[in-house]
Amino acid sequence: QVQLVESGGGLVQAGGSLRLACAASGRSVAMAWFRQAPGKEREFIAAFKWSTSNTYYQDSGKGRFTISGDDAKHTTYLQMNSLKPEDTAVYFCAATFHDRWSNPLVYTIWGQGNQVTVSS
Repeated sequence: QVQLVESGGGLVQAGGSLRLACAASGRSVAMAWFRQAPGKEREFIAAFKWSTSNTYYQDSGKGRFTISGDDAKHTTYLQMNSLKPEDTAVYFCAATFHDRWSNPLVYTIWGQGNQVTVSS
């Protein structure tokens, strides 16, 4: 069973940047980032496929967020720029062994979550 450990969250002012990291204990087909704001459902942001380095973004992640991966470290990153107060949420990374890696429903292995707070 792959285990995921996240790091990099915290408090940042609006307009600032943060980079989240998610280290996996082993290889998977793909890894992804989600977020959940208070009182809202978990939201799919972006996914990264290890074998091709292909990426997939939902609307929430397009433009300001960039997902990437370091195969040697089994680590995926989420670079977040021009952050807004509405980006405040708990951010989760996840992994899948499913081929349909752009489908958020196939992610069944989860990290512990990392709080990101954007102040206005």
